[in-house]
Amino acid sequence: MLKQVLVYSDSLTWGIIPGTRERLDFDQRWPGVLENGLILDEHHVRVVEDCLNGRRTVWEDPFKPGRNGIEGLAQAVEMHSPLALVIIMLGNNDFQSMHPHTAWHAAQGVGTLINEVRTAPIEPGMPAPPILVVCPPVIQAPKGPIADKFVGAEEKAAGLALEMRKVAAAEGCHFFDAGTVTKTSAVDGVHLDAEQHFALGRALIDVIDKILDRDF
Repeated sequence: MLKQVLVYSDSLTWGIIPGTRERLDFDQRWPGVLENGLILDEHHVRVVEDCLNGRRTVWEDPFKPGRNGIEGLAQAVEMHSPLALVIIMLGNNDFQSMHPHTAWHAAQGVGTLINEVRTAPIEPGMPAPPILVVCPPVIQAPKGPIADKFVGAEEKAAGLALEMRKVAAAEGCHFFDAGTVTKTSAVDGVHLDAEQHFALGRALIDVIDKILDRDF
């Protein structure tokens, strides 16, 4: 049976190449690295990406519509069900310079998204998918074209992994801190280089291997 994994994220997963507006190929992005690794581990799996640049957890972008992460999430879960797993990796855009949010706020936003996944109107009899919360790597001093957009973000994001771990534990979700296996790019301080995508994707293979075997 095909196991579908939904990745709900932002530009860190979309694969924007730091310092540009270009995109890494699927096999270079961490969901592609993950899918290829799971297939080699003999999982019949498909990793579906729903990744929007600038997506927040639950807040609006004042300049671009549709960046509130709760918009369309339930429909995405419904659309791709049955799902073996939903991966949520969001939070860094909550710290853009136009927002006053802290790590606690972003983690609470993820908690709201967890509830949205669990209450999605999936077809009767389909299982509610387990959820893996992936905390993004720590933002470094923003550089280049995005510097003004993320000025002060590294201070506001302090303690993000701890706060997200608390929410995941309280909600009975799986948790992984991407910062334990990779930093953000030295080019812009926010996104991931190709080698960092590879490191994250490879690290998640083992984690998700166990979840798929246990929870689905």
